[in-house]
Amino acid sequence: MEWLSLLLFVLIIVALLAGFPVAFTLAGVSLGFATICSLFGVFDMTFLEALPNRLFGAMQNQTLVAVPLFIFMGLVLERARIAESLLETLGQVFGHGRGGIAIAVVVVGALLAASTGIVGATVVTMGLLSLPAMLKSGYDPRIASGTICASGTLGQIIPPSIILVLLGDVLSSAYQQAQLRTGNFAPQSVSVGDLFAGAMLPGLVLVALYIGYLLVVAWLQPHRMPPPPAELQASTDHLGQRLFGALFAPLALIVAVLGSIIAGFATPTEAAGVGAAGALLIALARRSLSLARLREVMQATVRLSSMVFIILLGASVFSLVFRGFGGDVLIHDLLSSLPGGPAGALAIVMLVMFLLGFIIDFIEIIYVVVAVVAPVLLAMGIDPVWLGVVMAINLQTSFLTPPFGFALFYLRGVAPPSVHTVDIYRGAVPFIALQLALLVVLWLWPKLATWLPGLIYG
Repeated sequence: MEWLSLLLFVLIIVALLAGFPVAFTLAGVSLGFATICSLFGVFDMTFLEALPNRLFGAMQNQTLVAVPLFIFMGLVLERARIAESLLETLGQVFGHGRGGIAIAVVVVGALLAASTGIVGATVVTMGLLSLPAMLKSGYDPRIASGTICASGTLGQIIPPSIILVLLGDVLSSAYQQAQLRTGNFAPQSVSVGDLFAGAMLPGLVLVALYIGYLLVVAWLQPHRMPPPPAELQASTDHLGQRLFGALFAPLALIVAVLGSIIAGFATPTEAAGVGAAGALLIALARRSLSLARLREVMQATVRLSSMVFIILLGASVFSLVFRGFGGDVLIHDLLSSLPGGPAGALAIVMLVMFLLGFIIDFIEIIYVVVAVVAPVLLAMGIDPVWLGVVMAINLQTSFLTPPFGFALFYLRGVAPPSVHTVDIYRGAVPFIALQLALLVVLWLWPKLATWLPGLIYG
């Protein structure tokens, strides 16, 4: 009976590859499979009686309220043309030397990640704005496209990331299950704030690795990232004043949102409300948000939020049916029997998540895969904050890896014909290597992810 749960998982993956909607695939295939199996007496339909309580619990989950608020904040800042202002100003600051424009793109990507967190929009925006300027300055198309794709995916790991919000919700439940399974009936909790604090240093280290790589390439191979010609260099008059004007609003918003969470003044949901209100104020101050644009932002927020929550509901149905077949017991036995103990089990899970990241979105991976394997991994003694950060970086890496990385498709859609697809693929490879190096560092030195949460929250 337990092996039927793996057959259910395979059927769902096949249906997703066939192009059926994710949420309806999760719920429909699970219910259909459970119904057929119940007719043969190998599934007890009473397991589904817990579904109303699951759905009601999701509706009452205060953590998930942060999702539409952060989405709204990111969309408002996108309409306020924050990216254009930052790229223009920081391009003038860094753009006079070799590799300067590329470094400006990385810095802007980090700032947008900490304020908007919308990967697709960031890659497309920077591709439209900075890629032509980099090519006109004589940049190697591989360096230019790789820098834009990698910088755009920083929103996956740098808080406030939607991935971290959803991982925090799933890991919180999984951590309590793991502790109850080991006999601890007064379980500790892990929060989204813990993951935000845990991802802060790894995210900054990743930004430093990107910039360090670009500096080394500019030094060893200056012909690949030459300084722009004199006629393309912008005037530096009043540059300090313009830099302050471009950076003040997004930095103030970042400090207000992340600072309030890390300092313990606000929960992630409350901080998301502050961020949404702050984004509106920035857009109004810049006079870049008309009623028509506000309507577009609100409609897009409803669409994206609905997608997240309907996937959550479909995943709840899948989870109940999967556990009804004894799938959780099977996964526990499989992972526990792997050679290498917790390290071997985690390596297999990370590989599966990485491969699934090519074909399905991170939301489905979190609610389908992580929700199933996390209780087992955490019961083995793995730190939940460290696990969440490592999983987030793994998903970010799959988002960037050829030939199926979503970030590569986003850039391909806006890149000029002179930039070939193979250039985009080859340009992403060095940055993938840097992300894998960060994973190795985190594996060998977990304190990089756990030190700051321990310092702040004890």
